[in-house]
Amino acid sequence: MLNDLGLRQPPNRIAHNEEEALVKAEEIGYPLVVRPSYVLGGRAMQIVHSAEALQKYMREAVQVSEDSPVLLDFFLNNAIEVDVDCVSDGKDVVIGGIMQHVEQAGIHSGDSGCSLPPYSLSEEIQDEIRRQTKAMAYALGVVGLMNVQFAVQDGVVFVLEVNPRASRTVPLSPKPPACRSPKSARAAWQAFP
Repeated sequence: MLNDLGLRQPPNRIAHNEEEALVKAEEIGYPLVVRPSYVLGGRAMQIVHSAEALQKYMREAVQVSEDSPVLLDFFLNNAIEVDVDCVSDGKDVVIGGIMQHVEQAGIHSGDSGCSLPPYSLSEEIQDEIRRQTKAMAYALGVVGLMNVQFAVQDGVVFVLEVNPRASRTVPLSPKPPACRSPKSARAAWQAFP
């Protein structure tokens, strides 16, 4: 989907065992964010800077198998992480807010403070984040809530993660009066069964 929309993401791979992880890590390059394929709250997520550190992670931090792979993502040094929550009724997408993390990208959102509104992102970058969020919501056919995590590095926006569900940041997002289209927000909320 990201390729079809022309959106960027850090180079990434999936590995099912230690040997495969080491080969794929060399393809991507270090440093890497390594995590189990399904994790809540950032548990077992780690930044590794070398093959030795990756080997240690694979042997000590997780149990990897065909059914439980690890995700390897190139770590974007000095990037700004951003959380966006939106709601859609399938026709309109309303963005609640753009939240800038205080810590750099790579620190799990549950462990990072955030600022709303963003304190260092230009209007141009914020507009691009809005555009990308809406494009993904439409492409996924989202009806309900969606959360997107972005990283901004040197003025380039990267998609880190898309979750077609509520996230822990929803309570922090501005409510419809702060939205550009309260009528659309109300309609989106009413689309829930």
